[in-house]
This record gives sequence, C-alpha cells and structure tokens, in this order.
Amino acid sequence: MSKAVDKDQVFSIPLSDVKAFEFNETVARVFRDMISRSVPGYELLLHLIGLYANIFVQDNSRVYDLGCSLGEGTVMVSSQAKAGNYSIIAVDNSASMIEKCRQLEIAGSNIDWLCDDIQNVEIENASMVILNLTLQFLDQNKRQEILNRIYLGLNPGGVLVLSEKILIDDEQNNQRMIQLYQAFKKTQGYSDLEISQKRTALENVLVPDLESQLKERLHKAGFKEVYECFKCFNFVSYLAIKA
Repeated sequence: MSKAVDKDQVFSIPLSDVKAFEFNETVARVFRDMISRSVPGYELLLHLIGLYANIFVQDNSRVYDLGCSLGEGTVMVSSQAKAGNYSIIAVDNSASMIEKCRQLEIAGSNIDWLCDDIQNVEIENASMVILNLTLQFLDQNKRQEILNRIYLGLNPGGVLVLSEKILIDDEQNNQRMIQLYQAFKKTQGYSDLEISQKRTALENVLVPDLESQLKERLHKAGFKEVYECFKCFNFVSYLAIKA
C-alpha cells in the first residue's frame, strides 16, 4: 500500500504578506502533492528518467541528480539502471528535502545525499545528470556556467536530462500557454486564491528562460544532440547527449 501524501494547502488561506517561496519544512511536507498537481506530466517525466537510466547509465560511472527535492528522480535511476558499480550523487540545498530523502528505503547503498548548492558540486565521470525543474531557480547569469560544467563532466555517450518551465518566444502563444496552464491547475483542485498567491511567492524566485534561450544554452555548452522528448503548455524536457 502506498504511503498517504499530505495535501498541498500552503497558499489556501489569504495571506496579508506573501513571502518569497522557499523549500522549507512546510513545503517539503506537501511537496509530492504540490509538484504532481502543479507540473503537467510530472509522473511521465519521472518515468522518462527511469527509461534514460536504463539505456544510458554506464558501468563504473556516476549519476548526478541536481536539485533532487524528495529524491524521486534518484529512486527511478536506482530502480531502472542496469549498469554495474555506478554511484548516485543527489544534491539539494534544502535541508528539509534532504532529510526526507535520507528516510527513503532504497535497496543498495550507492546513493550519496548531499545538502549543498548544486553550483558547488564537481561533476566528474558522469554518465547521466538530471536537472529536473531545477535550473529555473538559479540566477540566470549562472545557468550557462553550470551547463558548461555538466557537459565537461559527462563521459562520451553521457546524457543530461533537463526539464524546465519556459517562456514561449512568441508572446501571443506564450500568453495562451499561460492561460491553459492556469486552467490546468484549476482542474487539479487549486483555487484562484492559491494560484494567485503562489504566483506572487514564486515571482523573482522561479524565472523561466525563453524556449530559444534554453536551447541555445545547451548548444553553447557543447551538446550537438538535443531532443525535445516532452512538452506540455509551458513545460518542456530535453535529452541532451554528449557525443
């Protein structure tokens, strides 16, 4: 039987002062419900991570889950990768998230849970790197640098899985996708108040790149093979392979 998931009601009560969004204990407690109801196709994104792990994780290499939150991507890699003698470095700067990750019951002991800024992590001997809805929270001026470092740290044939919320280059299309996304959240049970207050909390915390800018970042880092493997509204996931 699956463990009950606490419902996200973080923004359900009117707030006189909406604070900037933080991945604190309150959010960590309800994050599984929050992200599954806020990101269209989230379950599919996790399954894709498992599929990629099965194909691309190499023997005697490392997998990095950067911004691992509750560790679900790491769990998918651990359960699906067929390689031998590989290790997983899962990193998040939220102590509350990492504490919950360390409570997970996962067979084997090849996972190192780190509470740190992903910008401090050295990428070495990597066959797979996961940035699942993570890059969007970094300073825009530092995003290219981390993608460059990931590319350099990947082995030939290694992959970067990059999933992000984006802005569509055409403004009319972008506004339409935002409208559809807001409607999607309503179908997930969020009220207008919750949607509005969370949007305010995330302002200047989650800053999406333009779709063209995100693709350009990947190419500039050195990736020649970039595949758009998922897209829904203003969310996209790329599989970038190092030649």
